[in-house]
Order: sequence, then structure tokens, then C-alpha cells
Amino acid sequence: MESIYNPQTIEANVQKFWTDNQTFRAKEIPGKEKYYCLSMFPYPSGRLHMGHVRNYSLGDVISRYQRMQGKNVMQPMGWDAFGLPAENAAIKNNSAPAKWTYENIDYMRNQLMSLGFGYDWHREFATCKKDYYRWEQWFFTQLFEKGLVYKKNATVNWDPVDQTVLANEQVIDGRGWRSGAIVERKEIPQWFIKITDYAEELLNDLDQLEGWPEQVKTMQRNWIGRSEGVEMTFNLSNSEQSFDVYTTRPDTLMGVTYVALATQHPLALTAAKNNAELANFIEECKTNKATEADMATMEKKGVDTGLTAVHPLTGETVPVWAANFVLMDYGSGAVMSVPAHDQRDWEFAKKYGLEIKQVIKAGDSDDITTAAITDKNTLVNSGEFDGLTFEQAFKAISDKLIAKEKGRVTVNYRLRDWGVSRQRYWGTPIPMLKLANGESVPVPADQLPVVLPEDVVMDGVNSPIKSNEEWAKTTYKGEEAFRETDTFDTFMESSWYYARYCSPNDDTQMLDPEKANYWLPVDQYIGGIEHAILHLLYARFFHKLLRDAGLVESSEPFKSLLCQGMVLADTYYREASNGGQEWIAPSDVIVERDEKGQVTSAICKHDGQPVISAGMSKMSKSKNNGIDPQQVIDLYGADTVRLFIMFTSPPEQTLEWSDSGVEGAHRFLKRVWKLAHDFYESGNVSTLADITLTSNHKALRREVHKAIAKVTDDIGRRNTFNTAIAAIMELMNHLAKAPLTSVEDRTVMQEAVRAVVLMLTPITPHMCHELWKTIGDGNQVEDTLWPTVDEAALVEDEKLIIVQVNGKVRAKITVAADASKEQVESLGLNEENVAKFIAEQTVRKIIYVPGKLLNIVAN
Repeated sequence: MESIYNPQTIEANVQKFWTDNQTFRAKEIPGKEKYYCLSMFPYPSGRLHMGHVRNYSLGDVISRYQRMQGKNVMQPMGWDAFGLPAENAAIKNNSAPAKWTYENIDYMRNQLMSLGFGYDWHREFATCKKDYYRWEQWFFTQLFEKGLVYKKNATVNWDPVDQTVLANEQVIDGRGWRSGAIVERKEIPQWFIKITDYAEELLNDLDQLEGWPEQVKTMQRNWIGRSEGVEMTFNLSNSEQSFDVYTTRPDTLMGVTYVALATQHPLALTAAKNNAELANFIEECKTNKATEADMATMEKKGVDTGLTAVHPLTGETVPVWAANFVLMDYGSGAVMSVPAHDQRDWEFAKKYGLEIKQVIKAGDSDDITTAAITDKNTLVNSGEFDGLTFEQAFKAISDKLIAKEKGRVTVNYRLRDWGVSRQRYWGTPIPMLKLANGESVPVPADQLPVVLPEDVVMDGVNSPIKSNEEWAKTTYKGEEAFRETDTFDTFMESSWYYARYCSPNDDTQMLDPEKANYWLPVDQYIGGIEHAILHLLYARFFHKLLRDAGLVESSEPFKSLLCQGMVLADTYYREASNGGQEWIAPSDVIVERDEKGQVTSAICKHDGQPVISAGMSKMSKSKNNGIDPQQVIDLYGADTVRLFIMFTSPPEQTLEWSDSGVEGAHRFLKRVWKLAHDFYESGNVSTLADITLTSNHKALRREVHKAIAKVTDDIGRRNTFNTAIAAIMELMNHLAKAPLTSVEDRTVMQEAVRAVVLMLTPITPHMCHELWKTIGDGNQVEDTLWPTVDEAALVEDEKLIIVQVNGKVRAKITVAADASKEQVESLGLNEENVAKFIAEQTVRKIIYVPGKLLNIVAN
């Protein structure tokens, strides 16, 4: 055994062993408990960042631990390969997105391998490959046949210069990212999947997800946004036309003083034909941002349409306004406005001099002249409904609306159907055809996949498949037809990839039900909190679609969810001449710190000039504070990186990168290696059953098994890997002091060192693989079970008692674990140093804390 720890040589050899022996290849083994561990797959952006490394280290530690529990573990890896960044890079590099993507995948795969992650690489796939998206296309056609897919006009971001639709992330300060033109809101045909048909189930099934963080479940509940309310009809004055509104506050109905329409509402558009002011306002609103967050903070604007509506109960007329805070995509695109009891409506009414009518009793501190009264209280100024509580008014008013055939009680959701159309190129072609008569039909199964051409030229404006008219031309039942040139939202690929891993190479079906039902649901899913809503919600929805298609039996895709925190690093900058900030990489800065770790001096290595410390911030390209994992691996080895990441903070919390912390992790691994080497060189050993243990041996074994119990609980139940590592470090401190002189010493040490190596195996697998070859039991460490706690070793035969005289420690005595109070007192009083301090005094009181402390009070 080498005396010096050499991670570079060890890790290369061990990784080759794993590859040659297909160590982590997973197979279905009936009767053996399975464990499916999955980290969210990466976008192949070019290089791994430390956020990736943290995510995948967590998954690998859990996978290896579960394998050591005797379970049949699957941990796959693949690539979320479609998406906008590839198009942007292709335009910048004058290349095709496919070439850029495949080169990045090759590089990043090697990076993942260099970190020693135990993936089943036989299951690898990229979502941009036709053998993957073929089945996504097929499934979409099945959903269409079931009536779960439809096409309708929807509002999008439109760049009038580049003549293209922009994703939200391509709109910067209201302008197109390439052209700089002011972005407009435009309606174009889009494909939708009816996720709202599953809204109630998606909401209710959150209660089944006991292994999910409450924060994530709350976020999904809020996003689904179930509410009970009343949908009612307002008729236009002197017209047969009407429109519907939905409200959760029917108790305020008697306080309606105007109604507000979205600027794209059909009634507003019709009124604008004879109203220039309204027409101009509608045109102006086309450039507005359309998120709810933007609506909440933007200035409230509107124009009177000239129309009036009839109150459904009182028969009074109220003006109809077009307002920029009403979204056509939410509800019916019309709201009843009660300015006395809705702050947004109040601000609008104040601005335009509209009536404010109070119908809810004010609280002691309410003042209707300064703000709306939004609390629920008893009704006033509401005629026959005066004095009713919210619940009473809800029923009474809804009953009257129903009786007048003007309304109905209904459940509504904030959730909207999933718009899956994207007008960009690098995505899965939507498998639909448009016929000469305007009808849309699905591409027949025998013509799937609709293959995305990869040898294309990006002009930065139009999608290559939209520009290529020949690509769109095809036939359907002998007649001319045109392929859909939109592509799928990339959330489509990431919504079912976890299931495809179960049978990734099956070219006859989307999923092999037998294999899918063996592995699914995923036992542990790991990824960032930023995916808490959309990705996780869409994946849950897709899983229910797969279930209803008979492809899986379970109703939820992920049993447990772990959301890791961000990785932070120091940031440094200089003031640039243009008033901005020039960010300097931490590796280019020489830093001095005080005893509290605060930066006292920061100087750029290249020119010796000072830079400004901006504290810790999320690693990012924009602040130039990313740490290249490969550089750290080359310097210290992958095991050091893994240990540092797992030890520095709990997984859910942010991790602060520290060069000194990495160095400390490396020193600890060298200590473990040295301990194992010293033990190996120390001489022969026996078996525990054949030796007589001294009290010191028993004490050391007790520390070993206490550590095993804690580490097992920390990793297996609590997912607190940092405290597990701390427990191993504490055990190492005990082992460093233990002798290796006798056979008995070495026999006890063998158990201890083996326990340390096994407990570190999930975290630092390369080093532990190599050590186990020398000090192990003859098996490969990857096939060795986790150490078990010897309960007998935890039983203490003796206790160390601290003896105090008048509160000051004067002696330490060892007593039998079952010693009586009287025996302990006798031993303590007769201890030489204790006797000296009480010799000429009277013992007034003796306080005994069993097994810990004896305090003698004397004067």
C-alpha cells in the first residue's frame, strides 16, 4: 500500500475499473427491493458548474448509500438537449445547434465521469435525438385523439423587426434581445394540452407527497390556485350581448360601480372601431408586459369604452372600461370592479373619478378615503343582504343569481392550460398536419418521427424549418398537407424523461410497462428549488397522462424530493469608466482577511491594483465568480471536491465556496489514508471474538458504533450529510490517539478503520475503493454492505465521573456503570486530591448527577 495519498492516479484507475466492470449497470431483479435515485438532468451548455456538481454529488451519495443497504439501485444520466441557448450559440458561432449541443455533451460527459458519479451510462440519451422525441410525438397524437389537445389563438411576444415570436427570457426591458425593437403583444395560433382537466387531482395528490418539502407543495398549491366563487352574467345595456365575470367575493356585488375588460376582449375591440382613444389605448397596451407580477406593480390605466352594463341584481347601469390590469388569458377577460373593497379597483377609481360605494362594514382602523377595505366583514348598504356575514352573503347572493338565471357557483383555478407551441427551431417538431380545408390532424403513427433537420443555417431571425417551405410539404391520405412548423416547449421533454430511463433503448414503444412499473416512481428526486412549480407540475401532470394511457400504474412520478441550495462565491469588481462594474474572478485576486474572516485587502494579481469586495453571491458568468470544477479536480482530486460540497452546509441551504475549506477537506482525506496505511503496516490482527478487550478497547469500540448509528441516521433518514461527515471526523480524532501496539489494539482498530472507509464510501468513493482493496474483507467495496451497529458495544461497563469540591473540578474517577450513589460518594470522598480540599472542612451537602458529576459542598 502506498504511503502517500495520490488522488489523480487512484481516481483514474478506479474509474477505469467501474467502466470495465459495468459496476453501476442496473437491471430489473424481481424480489429485490429497488431504489431509483435521479438528479435533474443538465442542459448541455458546455461546462459543468458547481451547482451541477452539488446536485449530482448529492444524488451519488444517496445512490451509493442505498446500494450499500442491499437495494437494487438505478441512477441514470442524460441530457435536456433542446432549447434556446443552443440557437443563440449557433448564431454567435456561425454553427448549427446540433453540432454545438453534441460537442458539449461529449465534454460534459467526461466531466461527470471525472467526478466518479455511479451512473448507468447504458441508459444515457439526449432529448434532441429522434429515438427519444419520436415517442413524445406519438404520445401527443394520442392525447389529441382523446380530446386533451387543442389549438387556439393566444397572445405572444412579437418582435416586429425580426418578425418572430420571442420567449419571455428574450424580452429585455420590453425590447427584443436581438433587434432592440419594442416588443408587441400579438395573437397567433398555439397548441395547448388540457392540464386544467387534472387541476383538482394535481391539487389533492399533493397530500400524498410526504417526502416533498412543504415549501414546494405550497408553491404548487398557490400556482394551481383553486378558488370557490360565483360566475355571473352582465348584460350590455340596450343590447342582447353579455359577458361573464368570475369573483370569489360575491358578498361585494352590491358595491360594483364599474366593470373592466381586458384590452383584447372582443367587446373592447368592437367598441374601438368607433372610438379612436380606445383604439390607441389598445395599441399602446400591446407592448405591456403580461405577467401577474407586472400587473400588480404597473401604473393602472384605462379608457371608457362608452358601453354600459346592467347590474345582474339591481338592474342599475355601470360603465364598462378597458383596463391594462385585466388579462385576457385569465378568467373571462372581464372583472367586476368594487373599488371600496379591492385596492387595485380603488386606485383605478380614484384616478378616473369613478364612484366608490362601501358595502362591507369598516373595521376600527379602516378609512375608505385612503385605501380599500379588503377584510371580510358584515354587509352594509346592500339592501336585503345587510347584516349578513361573508359566508351568509355568499350563499344568499349566489342563490338569488341562480334563481334569476344570472349566475352559478363554480370552482375556478388560477392554473391555465399548458401552451406547448414555440416558434423557435431547436425543439421537437409538433406532429400535426394542416389540410387544405384548414383542418388539423395528427401525423399518422407510421410516419413518426417527424425528424428535425440538423444540418441547417441559423440566420438569427427565422426558424430554419419555417423558412424551408419544402420541409413543411407532405401528404395525408393522398392529398396535400403541411407540417406544423412550431416546436414543443422544452418542458415537454423534461416532463417524462425520468420514465424513459426505465427502457431507454426500446424502439417499439414509448415505455415498457413491466420495466416502468418495476422502477417507478422515482424514490429520490434531486434538483433546484427554481423548478418547484413548472417542471415539477408538468412532470406530475404528464405522469398522470401516462397512467391513464396504461403505461404506468403509479399516480405520482417522485416519492421524495430534495431541493439543494445555491452555491455562492466571493465577488470582486472595479468601477468601469462607463459607470458600470468590471467583475474580477476570485482566482485573480489576492485577499487578506481579519480574524473574523472579513476581507481587509483585495488586490488583483495581474496589476497589483486594489479591487472592491462585494461579498458572497451566486456563482454566475455575469459576476465572473464561477469556479471551474475541473481545475479543482486537477489540483485536489474529485473526492476532495465531493467531500467539501457534502460537508460545508446542509443540502437545502446555500453553500459558500471556500478555498481554505477545500484544502481542509483534502487534509482530512490524507489523514484517513495515513491512518489506514499505519494500520496496514502495524502487524497482524485477530478477531474480536478471540481477544479480551480492555476498558480502553471497549471505549474505542463504543465511539465507533456511536458514529455508525449517527451517520446511518444522518444519511439514511435525515439527509444531513454535513453532520454525518462531522461524526466521522470526530471518530477520526479518537482513532488518531489509539495505540497499534498489541494484537488486541490492531484488531479493534481494524473494525474502526473499516467502518470509517465504508461510511466514507458514498462520499469519497475512489479513495475508499482503493483502501478497501487492502484493508477490506476480500469483496469490492461497491458490493459491501453498510456497517451495522453492535448494540452490545454501546453498553458502557464503566462511567467517568467528574468530582468537584464547591464547584471546582478536583478529580476524575472511573466507576462501574451500575455503581450506587453511596459507592460513588465513597470513592469520591476518598480520592486523594478531594480529601486534601475537604480535610479541615465540614461536608454540608453532596450532589450526585448519575453517571456524570459528583459535587461536594463543604466549608
